[in-house]
Amino acid sequence: MRRSRLVVLVSSLLLAVGTALTGAATAQASSLAATGGYVALGDSYSSGVGAGSYISSSGDCKRSTKAYPYLWAAANAPSTFDFTACSGARTGDVLASQLTPLSASTALVSISIGGNDAGFADVMTTCVTQSDSSCVSRINTARAYVDSTLPGKLDGVYSAIRSKAPAAKVVVLGYPRFYKLGATCLGLSETKRKAINDASDHLNTAIAKRAANHGFAFGDVRTTFTGHEICSGDSWLHSVSWLNIGESYHPKAPGQSGGYLPVLNSND
Repeated sequence: MRRSRLVVLVSSLLLAVGTALTGAATAQASSLAATGGYVALGDSYSSGVGAGSYISSSGDCKRSTKAYPYLWAAANAPSTFDFTACSGARTGDVLASQLTPLSASTALVSISIGGNDAGFADVMTTCVTQSDSSCVSRINTARAYVDSTLPGKLDGVYSAIRSKAPAAKVVVLGYPRFYKLGATCLGLSETKRKAINDASDHLNTAIAKRAANHGFAFGDVRTTFTGHEICSGDSWLHSVSWLNIGESYHPKAPGQSGGYLPVLNSND
């Protein structure tokens, strides 16, 4: 009789433990199943221009398998992954052609946008080909645009993202400083380098403010790129590339994996 009771007691304990473990496993599975999809929006810094290994079907958008969104998706296996970032994109392009994959089931959205609106390509062309004073003047024009017009354009994009993906964590990625200052380096003058770095800081400040106002995380890549700027001796950024001008001033593959991906990881 005592042995029978002992067997019943042990059986009951095993059943309780088994139920608890099964419940824990079910809860974990439910949590993983609820992770949802990842949508990567933005411009060339998100599509991966400069990193190589471009996906042929992406055409002129030049989406790279070495870009941070692709690397994050490969490591984390979201339930769905939509990569709509495109080289040359401005805020209007995001609104017109990148938001379709967003939905109530989207769990994570990443985006870098604003540099092209502010005239990034023209600024760099002016600074590379013209005088110090012309470079600084063009940068001042870009800074004025960032102050007066860009905030409203960012608000339009961020509001649309939140409307279409109400439950998503949204991470807004910024831009690196381009040059290590005070280093001996062929190319642009120290005056131009400092003006370009200051302009990048100014743009990042504006983007971070708009992101915060929408409750989005801002991913500051200036920290991870420190020590890897152009003129650093271990640059993660292309300088002027006359053989492939479109890759100029864009992150190399190490800039995507070592500069952008860790920042997304710390904010996802």
